[in-house]
Amino acid sequence: MEEYKKEFVSFMFRCNALKFGDFTLKSGRKSPFFMNAGAYVTGSQLTELGRYYAKAIYDNFGLDFDVLFGPAYKGIPLAVATAMALHELYGKEVRYCANRKEIKDHGDKGILLGTKLEDGDRVVMIEDVTTSGRSMDETVPIVRAQAKVEIKGLIVSLNRNEKGKGTKTALKEISEEYGFPAAAIVSMPEVISILKEKDALDGEMLKRINEYYEQYGPKD
Repeated sequence: MEEYKKEFVSFMFRCNALKFGDFTLKSGRKSPFFMNAGAYVTGSQLTELGRYYAKAIYDNFGLDFDVLFGPAYKGIPLAVATAMALHELYGKEVRYCANRKEIKDHGDKGILLGTKLEDGDRVVMIEDVTTSGRSMDETVPIVRAQAKVEIKGLIVSLNRNEKGKGTKTALKEISEEYGFPAAAIVSMPEVISILKEKDALDGEMLKRINEYYEQYGPKD
C-alpha cells in the first residue's frame, strides 16, 4: 500500500473528518462510520488535503488534463486546494471550475464558478465521498452541457466500497454508466486494514462494520 494512503488515514483522524458511531447518510443508510470533508477548515489542513488528492490523481489518471471540476458546495475548496497542490508537487497548471446551486443573473452570469469549460477540455472531477453515485447523476450532465469536454475521471477522498444503485460499488457503477474511471485516495477496506494493524478499532465496532457490509457491500 502506498505510504500516502496510510498518512491520509492518520490525517483524516487528526482533522476529525472520519468518525465511527451512528450516522444516517444522505442515501438514508444507517452507517457505523462517516466521512465529512467539511471538517477540513484551516489553511494547513486544506493544503495537506490538496496534496493527497494531487498524489492520487497523479497515480490514477496522470497529468494529461486541463480542468478540475468540483461540484457545489464541498467540491469547490477541494478543486482549489488540489489545483494548487498539483502546481506545487508536479509543476502542473490546471484551471478550476465549479457549479453554482443557483444560476446567477447578474455580473458574471451563469451556472459556473472559476474557469469556463471549452471544447476539447480534459476534465477531472473531484468530490469528497460517493456512497450511492446519485450526485454524479446531477453533476455529469451539467459538465457535459457546457462544452464538448472529455471527462478523464472522478477522484474522491474515500471509497466507501459499498453498492450504489444496484449491486456493484458506486464507483464502478459511475465508471460503467458514464464511461470514465473513478478512483479514491483510499478505500474503506484499506482504512480498516490500517486501523486493525494499529489496534484502533474494538471488536464491537468491527462487528458493526462487518454487518453493515453484509447488507450494503457489493455483490459482484
